[in-house]
Amino acid sequence: MTEQDRKTIESCFRSLSAAASKCEPNLGEALARVLQNPGSLIRPEIVLEISRAYGLSETHATDLAIGLEYFHTASLLFDDLPSMDDASSVAASPAFIFEFGDAGAILTALALINRAYALDVAGRRASVPDRQSRACLTLSGIWCGRLAEWPEYDLHYAMLPHDRQTTEQIAMGKTVSLIRLTLVLPAIMGGAPASEFADSGAYRTLLGVSVTRSLTILKDVIQNSDETGKTASRDLSLDRPNIALVIGIGEPSSALLV
Repeated sequence: MTEQDRKTIESCFRSLSAAASKCEPNLGEALARVLQNPGSLIRPEIVLEISRAYGLSETHATDLAIGLEYFHTASLLFDDLPSMDDASSVAASPAFIFEFGDAGAILTALALINRAYALDVAGRRASVPDRQSRACLTLSGIWCGRLAEWPEYDLHYAMLPHDRQTTEQIAMGKTVSLIRLTLVLPAIMGGAPASEFADSGAYRTLLGVSVTRSLTILKDVIQNSDETGKTASRDLSLDRPNIALVIGIGEPSSALLV
């Protein structure tokens, strides 16, 4: 991603701050806090690259990219709730959960999701109706699974076999879903033929990019909270799936690649 792309994406990510300033004060402040921390922006970068490959306009590509990043940010807020991972930091802000509480985190996440759907609609507007419908069904199917189904496996992991197959399956469901959307949605709207969705090159891209997500899994195991900016060792203490804990740090895993 070029420096200009990065600046553009960061600016668009923070653009919701203007709307946040008109919200109820506590919600507005919570939204503003989250929007100050755009993170790595890997997902928007993928969306822009795929969109350019299929000739989508920069405006529609950016709307789609930021929408998907808002979905991702909302999922982080949900993941760190006391009833979930019970992390003491949310969206790279250690004081967030203490200052705004779980209700504040939930409402902030819902605000991001609402905006994400609006941006998704705006991003699909230039496509023909059948592509819009296909993209909508793809988004709803994958996003709902990422938001609800796979976290349920997290919460009930104690009752499941703590073996490699089970843990890898959960890791694949949680890790790949949003990355998959960044690859598939722009391709659908760009009119990609069905054969290209199974193209090995796109699949290798999916594998390579997902390695960056595996770093989060490793950080939870080998780094402390000061180093990561996030509560460490939560997977071990809460008995949650972590492939590095199951197979060890030294052994490669297909789940860490997808």
